[in-house]
Amino acid sequence: MQNTIAVKQNTKIGEIKSQKLNESSNEREIKKKKIEEEKPPFETTTLWDFSRQSYGKKPKGNNKFQGVTPAFIIWNMLQRYTRPDDLVVDPMCGSGTTIDVCEEEGRKVIGYDINPQHPKVVKNDSRKIPLKDNSVDMVFIDSPYGDNVNYSNELADIGKISAEGPKFFEELEKVAGEIYRILKPGKVIGWLIGDQWVKKKFTPVGLKIYQMLIDNIKFEPVDLICVTRKNQSSNTRIWHYRAQKFNFFLRGFKYLILAKKPDSKVENSNSTTKVKWQRYK
Repeated sequence: MQNTIAVKQNTKIGEIKSQKLNESSNEREIKKKKIEEEKPPFETTTLWDFSRQSYGKKPKGNNKFQGVTPAFIIWNMLQRYTRPDDLVVDPMCGSGTTIDVCEEEGRKVIGYDINPQHPKVVKNDSRKIPLKDNSVDMVFIDSPYGDNVNYSNELADIGKISAEGPKFFEELEKVAGEIYRILKPGKVIGWLIGDQWVKKKFTPVGLKIYQMLIDNIKFEPVDLICVTRKNQSSNTRIWHYRAQKFNFFLRGFKYLILAKKPDSKVENSNSTTKVKWQRYK
């Protein structure tokens, strides 16, 4: 009798364990499917905060690469400013985040870099882009914001020029001029850029780039997004201690400057749909 009870108990325990294993397996499958089908949130404010660099099953870019771009930024720009089969160009494509996101979203894409870190990135200096005038639907660029990071051993690398002097901005203005040339009228550029604080000196790199794009190159402003910085090398206890002890701020965000090439077509104001906007607080 006791043996019979013991057998029944063991059988029941086995059934419970088997059920839990099946549930665990199902949960893993559901989680795996969610990751594979995951899409970033569609951002509606000017503050973008991403907890990680990539999304979905397939990596976008290389998260070990210095200065890798958050894939969420590219995805959001594609949804707003492009359609399937549009051509997107990244003149400083690094580890290929823009390429990976564009291919997954059905956009044509060309990525250039002076020091390619992705098999599909073409080696090229961004100050001379080998494309025709007015041929590109969107440009994204995540450029150096000084010489604080060693991106390559290339002598022509703009990232080897200090942002404390005018030459850095003069060279980036050449890049901006090429971007303006290849963009179709009415199309958008997204320029991701951070400021610099080195040796007790602050350089507002982002604001200077914005001014250069609008005043010198003659892009039209679209908007200015703040993208929080995560996992940078300065986000450690020792750097937070130094910031407090020596009274300076660690960089907490980057600018995503959105601007467009003026549309050559003159819009007919009479045919424009009028929308009554309300002020909000």
